Amino acid sequence: MISWSATSFMSDVVIRVENLSKRYRLGQIGATTLRESAERWWHRFRGRDPAEHMGTVQRGAARCTVGDSGRDGADEIWAVKDVSFEVKRGDVLGIIGKNGAGKSTLLKILTRITEPTSGRAVMRGRVSSLLEVGTGFHPELTGRENVYLNGAILGMKRREIDRKFDEIISFAEIEKFVDTPVKRYSSGMYVRLAFAVAAHLEPEILLIDEVLAVGDAGFQRRCLGKMDSMARGGRTVLFVSHNMAAVRSLCGRGIWLDNGCIRGEGGVDGIVATYLKRDSQQLLERHWGDGRDAPGNDAVTLVYAGIDPDGSADRDYLTMKTSLDLVFRIINRSAGGAIHFNVLLYNQENICVFNTGSTPRIFAGGIVEGRCRVPPDLLNDGVYSVRILVFESGVAAVDVAQALSFELHDEDGREGDWYGKWTGIVRPALEWWTGPPGEDGLR
Repeated sequence: MISWSATSFMSDVVIRVENLSKRYRLGQIGATTLRESAERWWHRFRGRDPAEHMGTVQRGAARCTVGDSGRDGADEIWAVKDVSFEVKRGDVLGIIGKNGAGKSTLLKILTRITEPTSGRAVMRGRVSSLLEVGTGFHPELTGRENVYLNGAILGMKRREIDRKFDEIISFAEIEKFVDTPVKRYSSGMYVRLAFAVAAHLEPEILLIDEVLAVGDAGFQRRCLGKMDSMARGGRTVLFVSHNMAAVRSLCGRGIWLDNGCIRGEGGVDGIVATYLKRDSQQLLERHWGDGRDAPGNDAVTLVYAGIDPDGSADRDYLTMKTSLDLVFRIINRSAGGAIHFNVLLYNQENICVFNTGSTPRIFAGGIVEGRCRVPPDLLNDGVYSVRILVFESGVAAVDVAQALSFELHDEDGREGDWYGKWTGIVRPALEWWTGPPGEDGLR
């Protein structure tokens, strides 16, 4: 049940979610039968919570446990399960989790697009939402007409919309097409106008799903800047995103959803770090020993490969600022052959970022270690894999593709209002000098 009643609120709490659950039945259209819908309507008409009176679902029955798959039966799935939290006025709450974790379902319940199976959510204030591209737009109406339609749906007076209209159209950059039916808009134009309407009509609560990924870099920069200014202005924002840099920079608190359940809640830095550790795509260490399965030949055998971050780094959470040592150990059985190591680093698109090698040397028999340092502020954020080759007398004795993998996360503390993905395979921190020509340090 969703309510906009202010009763039972403390003065600074604007959203209260209590034991909220949403069950879907697989293979059926809709979440309930006609009989269940009629029963729900009857109990609401009598002023009761339908979840307390329907035999199929009981309040509190959807308790969440660690490792729960989210399914209660072969034909049922809980998209949201026993979720409870509060949001105070002026909070910016980031909601994170994998695809299918229940983030969008939660926002759809809060915006009354769908009803909960059990539990309740109480909200106080004018709510604006941006959950899908062009939500609430009528395709046959023009951009101008849809601005007024959406404003009216949000409860705005015409004079309020008139006052904001030019600013909305300018932000969306659709001045030439304002009187064109929106069905002829590109997806980028759609989302620009949808966000502009949602953000500029002065809602007290703004709910935003992962729609900013549709826009180009310039549009995302403006959107994130607008969200930041709204938060600083005391608006309450619920922000669903896979962009962890944006979540960390814009939000003060975070909720991590997993299989419809809250797995973590608290300060955004801690929640994001915990989520990324659990979802990490890393293989930081491998041991082969000297058995038959170890890569190599009779002369050289690879027994160990590992990634050793600098002493201050968290092995489970590596950032672009982390210095990494790639370490390899071999058993050398060569009779005087020169040995050298080669490392090839690949990004997630399987593009070779660099290829580097050691100087060939002749070693005595036994364990030989190769160590290659990747300095901080060189690689872009992303997932990388390491290919290791060991040459003996110019011949490749060891060749292991994807011997290791690691993920670098974006570093906090960006300046300005851009939190999107930086382009480029590498992202070095180069020295810069700016100022009037001839100033000290400039040449």
